[in-house]
Amino acid sequence: MTKIAVTLPEAVALSGIGRTKLYQLFKDGTLKPRKVGSRTLVIVEELEAYLKNLPVAA
Repeated sequence: MTKIAVTLPEAVALSGIGRTKLYQLFKDGTLKPRKVGSRTLVIVEELEAYLKNLPVAA
């Protein structure tokens, strides 16, 4: 079974994006974190879409 949401440490490991950058993306509204009690989750589909829309390196 594939996860549809991951915790912050899992999102960091999955994407290669640092924790500080993830919080910055939350703050500016690029990614929308979800809360379940005290846990913060990131929807994998949203994280993938963000990464796929980054500019291609030269």
